[in-house]
Amino acid sequence: MASLWRAVTGQPENPDNYDGVEYWSNPERTGWLTKQGEYIKTWRRRWFVLKQGKLFWFKESTVTRGSIPRGVIPVANCLTVKGAEDVLNKQYAFELSTRSETMYFIADSEKEKEDWINSIGRSIVQHSRHKQSS
Repeated sequence: MASLWRAVTGQPENPDNYDGVEYWSNPERTGWLTKQGEYIKTWRRRWFVLKQGKLFWFKESTVTRGSIPRGVIPVANCLTVKGAEDVLNKQYAFELSTRSETMYFIADSEKEKEDWINSIGRSIVQHSRHKQSS
């Protein structure tokens, strides 16, 4: 099962392997976003947790020490986060881009969209600066 988990998500099965980030405790931001699937381009509603330069997502909003993320994006690898309503033709859409890919999300309101863009943008700046100096 562990190798299947790794193959599907590219992530270790053990939740302790997220660079020590305790995503269940005092996150910087949490909330529901609709995310486009990486391989099958369907839209799914997921609970997102931003903490210490990582954006985790889960199926449920109750996140505990035992919760295993469905995925994680290292924000330090991201170059931009910006509105994407014109790209997707969907209200409250935004995109998060790395050198090699762009991921799309849809928030529930304009305020939620702006709050996520600001929080992720701040995290990109903090963690990319930290990454360069280490």
